[in-house]
Amino acid sequence: MKKITFTLSLVLSQLANNAFAHDGHGLGGHHWHATDVLGFVFAAALVACAVFFGKK
Repeated sequence: MKKITFTLSLVLSQLANNAFAHDGHGLGGHHWHATDVLGFVFAAALVACAVFFGKK
């Protein structure tokens, strides 16, 4: 299970690195938009849910 989680996180981080708009987007970009921040908020919420519901 840890291998799948690691692979998934690696793939998702590479997708975030791609820029599908004008220059300056992506993780190393010069500016962010509100939707970029919402994506990080959504990802943090998913992690929080996984930690909360993953406890035994």
